[in-house]
Amino acid sequence: MAKPLVSDALWERIEPLLPPPKPRHFWHPGRKPIDRRKVLCGIIFVLKTGIPWEELPQEMGCGCGMTCWNYLQAWQRAGVWQRLHEVFLAELQEADRIDWSRAAVDSTHARALGGGEKTGKNPTDRRKLGTKHHVLTDANGIPLATTITGSNVPDVKEVLNVVDAVPNVKGKVGHPRKRPDKLYADRAYDSEPHREELRKRGIDPEIPHRRTEHGSGCGVYRWVVERTNSWLHSFRKLRLRTDRTAPIHEAFVSLASALICSWFL
Repeated sequence: MAKPLVSDALWERIEPLLPPPKPRHFWHPGRKPIDRRKVLCGIIFVLKTGIPWEELPQEMGCGCGMTCWNYLQAWQRAGVWQRLHEVFLAELQEADRIDWSRAAVDSTHARALGGGEKTGKNPTDRRKLGTKHHVLTDANGIPLATTITGSNVPDVKEVLNVVDAVPNVKGKVGHPRKRPDKLYADRAYDSEPHREELRKRGIDPEIPHRRTEHGSGCGVYRWVVERTNSWLHSFRKLRLRTDRTAPIHEAFVSLASALICSWFL
């Protein structure tokens, strides 16, 4: 039997984060709003399958695709998806599942049909428009932060942004944790100024230099972020971007990151 798109455990975590529904007028209440859990089912269905919004099956009872799109945008503005990601990170921290001894960073491309915000010409794909996902994970592959840029943005220019995007992870007594001890990356991140900035943040950069022999040994630590990138692209809406607005795509990335975190619980 197929698993539900929105389990009871997921709904218990996300329902308190949702903004309260608008009060209905007593004399003119209008159309009854759709069950928000069913709306979330529709959003996750689109994220996983990648189908166009207008083709969302009506049999699911989540309304039309534009209704789910509007809820996705409204909840993104309210910060729901980022806070959901932080909730899962806090639970993982409390369960001692996050390994802060080292982190890994890498990026992956996604085609952007029709272009849109935060897209650029991909130099590795015949200059077709695309979006780049910059992912930072812990030693186990748990996504700590993800940012998006155009495909033409070099990896090294975004490394500090994705490191700073890691939220204050609560879950244990004392100050929240935010920085890993070490950061592993490939040669695309070779930059002495960026190494110095990482050291100022208390992070030891383990980045091999360009034009040196391979065999630095970083690959035994970096493979976890490559695996997480493949998990992100298992959500078809992130493999082929069709939404032109950046907030919608960022909402999908945050939701996918939260769902991946839930797999570790």
